[in-house]
Amino acid sequence: MKTPRPGRKGLYDPAFEHDACGVAFVVDLKGRASHAIVEAGVRAVCNLEHRGASGAEKNTGDGAGLLLQVPDGFLRAVAGFDLPPVGAYATGIAFLPRETEEAAKAATAIEELAADEGLRVLGWRDVPVDDSMIGASAARVSPRFRQVFVSGAADGAAWTGIELERRVFVLRKLVEHELDVYFPSLSSRTLVYKGMLRSSQLPEFYCDLSDERMESALALVHSRFSTNTFPSWPLAHPYRYVAHNGEINTLKGNRNWMRAREALLESELFPGDLSRIFPICTPDASDSASFDEVLELLHLGGRSLPHAVLMMIPEAWENHTGMNVDKRAFYRFHASLMEPWDGPASIAFTDGTVIGAVLDRNGLRPSRYWVTDDGRVILASEVGVLDVDPAHVVRKGRLQPGRMFLVDTAAGRIVDDDERKAELAAENPYGDWLHAGLMHLTDLPDR
Repeated sequence: MKTPRPGRKGLYDPAFEHDACGVAFVVDLKGRASHAIVEAGVRAVCNLEHRGASGAEKNTGDGAGLLLQVPDGFLRAVAGFDLPPVGAYATGIAFLPRETEEAAKAATAIEELAADEGLRVLGWRDVPVDDSMIGASAARVSPRFRQVFVSGAADGAAWTGIELERRVFVLRKLVEHELDVYFPSLSSRTLVYKGMLRSSQLPEFYCDLSDERMESALALVHSRFSTNTFPSWPLAHPYRYVAHNGEINTLKGNRNWMRAREALLESELFPGDLSRIFPICTPDASDSASFDEVLELLHLGGRSLPHAVLMMIPEAWENHTGMNVDKRAFYRFHASLMEPWDGPASIAFTDGTVIGAVLDRNGLRPSRYWVTDDGRVILASEVGVLDVDPAHVVRKGRLQPGRMFLVDTAAGRIVDDDERKAELAAENPYGDWLHAGLMHLTDLPDR
């Protein structure tokens, strides 16, 4: 379900759209899932309401949302049918057409596309919502909300983990290209609730969020202020991997280069012909949406999420004379593969296991973090999103330009920026590859 933007008119050009928003996450350092984390995420996004916006209708917001780990116990209780083991099924909320007949046709088409990809739709669930508080503008373009559950076909491979993620990624791209349907997420790892809402409306609108069986070890939240953008249900954050405060000033070039590279892309990790999922960057989407789509491709293409983030938002390495040789080689090698997505930005990211944030190389968007003695980590675009007793804070600080703050819930610790970058730089002989394969234009012979 897509909400088209107005076309170019007068001084308005949709190509110039960008946002300025509030973003936060809260995570249990040891990966312990609880409803308390969900509640903390809800409180955080509600406390960021002043960073969001509304139009002439005070009850129509620019957008708000929350990303959680897939709440397996809750879903087993409410699905109404049996589910495979956790990690062996993917789920997501589909934004379907409002008309009953059109929604049914779309659901049938999704099931057929899934079967073509060797997947099986296990069933659908009507997502309970209370739309009594939303404004007329939001209600007029509101989709029908149905949650789909997908696994490998009964007579086929029982895909799990990242392999299942790749399969449902292809399915989702096909659905978005061929049908008037949008998925905030379709994953075995994470689940996104979002919409054209004010922050305070989010927990009222999605009834699931108040259910005590809804548990997660992390929550990534966002309150949207579309400073030069028309709000819509799909353009609310978080996206599948990121929530973003700021803007990508190099967006047009990034998109054009990504489109140009599509003819060169190949991978044995994705099923079928890759051209089926092109274009990678959805036309007329926001800068954040395009960033998320490229990050998703890089991650599912075989890179860790921190690796993919550093490809797209590298630190200022070119004139850093004191930088470690291996780390410099890492950045220089990847600079030949992709130009930076540059601009004032604070980007929080997660794959459901690691969660972190990074600032642009100039540090033009603030973010601060707190670590408490009970193992809770909070990061936000400002102070005060959650009430924290200073006596329980064991560590606090702010993100620095080009530095990554990373929490690994599987390892149960905060990973130091230098440590993670050193690991990535040592994964491959980037310096040797540069020496053997990098050619400068000045090295070419004169004609």
